[in-house]
Amino acid sequence: MNTSLTTPSKNPLEESTRSLKTADPCILVIFGATGDLTARKLFPALYNLARDGQLPPHFACVGFARREKTDAQFREEMLEAVNKYSRVNPVDKSLWDNFSKQIFYHQAEFDDDQGYDRLREFLQALDTQLGTKGNRVFYLSTQPSFFPVIVEKLRQHQLIYEENHPNGMWSRMIIEKPFGHDLSSAVVLQREISKYLSENQIYRIDHYLGKETVQNLLVFRFSNPIFEALWNNRHIEHVQITVAEEIGIGSRGHFFEEAGMLRDIVQNHMMQLLSLVAMEPPTSLKAEAIRSEKVKVLEAVRPFPMEDFKHYIVRGQYGKGYINGQEVLGYRQENNVSPTSKVETYVAMELFIDNWRWAGVPFYLRAGKRLPKRVTEIAITFNRAPGFLFNGQGKQIDQNVLVIRIQPDEGISLKMNCKIPGLNNQIQPVKMDFRYGSYFGSTPPEAYERLICDCIAGDNTLFARADEVLASWRLFTPILEQWHTQDNDPFPHYEAGTWGPQEADLLIEREGRKWRLI
Repeated sequence: MNTSLTTPSKNPLEESTRSLKTADPCILVIFGATGDLTARKLFPALYNLARDGQLPPHFACVGFARREKTDAQFREEMLEAVNKYSRVNPVDKSLWDNFSKQIFYHQAEFDDDQGYDRLREFLQALDTQLGTKGNRVFYLSTQPSFFPVIVEKLRQHQLIYEENHPNGMWSRMIIEKPFGHDLSSAVVLQREISKYLSENQIYRIDHYLGKETVQNLLVFRFSNPIFEALWNNRHIEHVQITVAEEIGIGSRGHFFEEAGMLRDIVQNHMMQLLSLVAMEPPTSLKAEAIRSEKVKVLEAVRPFPMEDFKHYIVRGQYGKGYINGQEVLGYRQENNVSPTSKVETYVAMELFIDNWRWAGVPFYLRAGKRLPKRVTEIAITFNRAPGFLFNGQGKQIDQNVLVIRIQPDEGISLKMNCKIPGLNNQIQPVKMDFRYGSYFGSTPPEAYERLICDCIAGDNTLFARADEVLASWRLFTPILEQWHTQDNDPFPHYEAGTWGPQEADLLIEREGRKWRLI
């Protein structure tokens, strides 16, 4: 009897979400726990990890912030956040009741010695009560200016340990971006933090690396020889990476005025995508092997020529316009934004990777706010077929394009040419399309779920290493310095609801190419 016809198949995505990694008992302490990130991302992630059985049985989470608040108030606020932002709703009441017993709140200033003494005593009491064995994960979800003082105080009050503790206890630090605001500040921050923590204890988080489709890049490239054999300058004409957002800056005016699109998106998220697309096969799947190959890519990126940098990189800022038929404000009219701001909300660039695999292949990157739609994708355009067979029919045939969609419609598509049925020998491009949601039939875990789980398990594969961060800053700091000294550019550069400034189109069109229609 053929049982394959009668036995229901298991959902492969549900099977894959069960971690094979060992998660030791621990306490997670979130600094800046009353902030937006904790409510929107961290606690929904923790709840879903608890729901899927991914958290260690002996676990606690302590929110550390400056506002006065009780445990009960903090738990109630986090329940509201999970109800609003979790990928799985409604919240399971019995599960939440059990999970909430592991949630606590600690009030103190970030530089208050007595507050850290009280925290140490409280965590030791939780170790006894919950069996968490002294293991610690500290999550820095604060303004970057607080990072050095928090790390110093934690070490001063024996809350973080040496890497190889004689009793087997461990402590790890998750640090939110931005890691510095230019090369010099990143070097200083790294120097301050490394006084108290080894590189293996530092987990610089970039949530893009936790996305299912980004993780699949390694599998897609290195387990499918059909594509890896074509992944070079002999077959690929150019690569486009797009990170587009419909939204403006919302309530993040203060932050964005100090950051801008280059710091907020390009220097970290887009460089991660670039390095995964362009890296060489690692010698193993161990964290250091993968991260070393990513660093090699960033170090091989050709520096922008400062005497002619506008030829390779374009900035823009959105003005008033329409998104989905609704009129929206220009950037300078947003809350907490200077009416004469020169901060960029759009960046487009052409860059080159000077190594044997990619020599001569242009990479076009663009990222912007208030664009027509929200999408993140990588598009690999292959060289044209020789034209002597089909191009005599009156038009040039389309190039093959492989598109890896990161969000929101996660999947992979391949455009190729086929003959239209009929007596005429007409050719039309068609797409082969794979979609995660429709194939696996389940919602993949959110990025923060994977990254928090990996940190607890001591796996830093999906976290940025120090030399990786510094290599990226080394590339873009000269651009930031040039922009800072140039006050004569016209602002704004593009209307909200359009695909960016005209100069971005000219950047790619001068080589006879166009941005993909998305």
